[in-house]
Amino acid sequence: MTTGNPNTFERVIGFDSHPDSFTAAILRGPTPAAAIIEKMFNKVPMGQLQSWAKRHTTAQDLFVLEASGNSFQVVRTLAAVQCKALVLESCHLGKLKEAHANNDKISAVRIGKAYLAGTAKTVWVPDTRTQERRDWFYAHRKAVKRTTQMRARLRSYLSDNGVRLKRNVPLTKPDQAQEPIRQARQWSPRQWQVIEGLLMELRHAEEQRQHWRRLIAQEVLSDPELLAIVRLCGVREMVAFALGAFVGDIRRFAEPKKLVKYIGLDPAFDDSGQTEWRGGIGGHGHKDLRCLLVEAAHAILRCSQNPLARWGKKLLARKGSINLAVCAMARKLAVAVWHLMMGRWTTLEEIDARLQLKISKMISQVGAAGLKELNKTRKTFREEIFQSLKAGKVYVLDPNKKFTPQTTLQRPSTLAQEYGLR
Repeated sequence: MTTGNPNTFERVIGFDSHPDSFTAAILRGPTPAAAIIEKMFNKVPMGQLQSWAKRHTTAQDLFVLEASGNSFQVVRTLAAVQCKALVLESCHLGKLKEAHANNDKISAVRIGKAYLAGTAKTVWVPDTRTQERRDWFYAHRKAVKRTTQMRARLRSYLSDNGVRLKRNVPLTKPDQAQEPIRQARQWSPRQWQVIEGLLMELRHAEEQRQHWRRLIAQEVLSDPELLAIVRLCGVREMVAFALGAFVGDIRRFAEPKKLVKYIGLDPAFDDSGQTEWRGGIGGHGHKDLRCLLVEAAHAILRCSQNPLARWGKKLLARKGSINLAVCAMARKLAVAVWHLMMGRWTTLEEIDARLQLKISKMISQVGAAGLKELNKTRKTFREEIFQSLKAGKVYVLDPNKKFTPQTTLQRPSTLAQEYGLR
């Protein structure tokens, strides 16, 4: 998404943000060359941001800042005092940084002039719910990474001592893992203390992973918009939750190809002069979403009953490249996600056996503890989910291209057949 017209604002304020302080350069002028620096404020305490904005800026001014750790929070803080702010893509601004001289004042001016040049891209500032979902997603990712690390460390220590456990030994369950390890060889007291410490760390990491997976499954099952995405073959709670966390408001993508580009499932290319190059899908887009959709495409390809799987197998037979076939299927899946998040599907009339199995697995992720917190039984919770799927919210496109809630929707069933939508 490109920036707006600088001429619509009285002044542009280049804002260099840090956790404890900020530097602001107030620029006036339509272009970078014509812009003059009216005022410069250096290393102002971040706690004074709102009072400073009220005293030195007006409603006609625009704050622009580089994407960083606290940039979204700065935008929300400024919005609380009716100040407009945009976050610019850090990749573009990083290329403008001078190697021989740089400080906060120079950075603030550079950020302001980059916006006036009209070439910098803005970053969508997620709403509070979307931001919280992103925090959950990354917390789960860190827990998964920690669990994998601790499992590898334990197996490495055992291997260093000549012990090779079978792959089906449940290392994350100490009661079941300790006995096979103890019987593998004679351990000294100090060696066994190391093993107990590794098992303790692994158990804690696994508990964290299960905690976040349970919350994610519960969030998807309780949100009709996320639950509707699960109707797609190959999609369960993690993919649906990630789409809700990173896509956010689907209406910011005017057409499916824009969502495909955001995820990074469009091939790279370079056609200049006499040279022409076509590349893969790596190196651009949202890596986490792209990886999840590729994983979903692999799962679909293993399902011989799904129409999208049959299409992928035909493409695989014709092209001979599984990577190409899977990425093409992931792209089709992204298009289906756009249509589904827009609500451009007919309502679900019947829950088939495969979708019932998928919902049952998601309820199992919630677990007995989660059901107890919700004060629901497995059966009642499953029935509520089925009713939510059948009575999902749908939208239609009005003449002004704005989506408004409606109770019924006519959509050709060929799309549902093509994408394997239930």
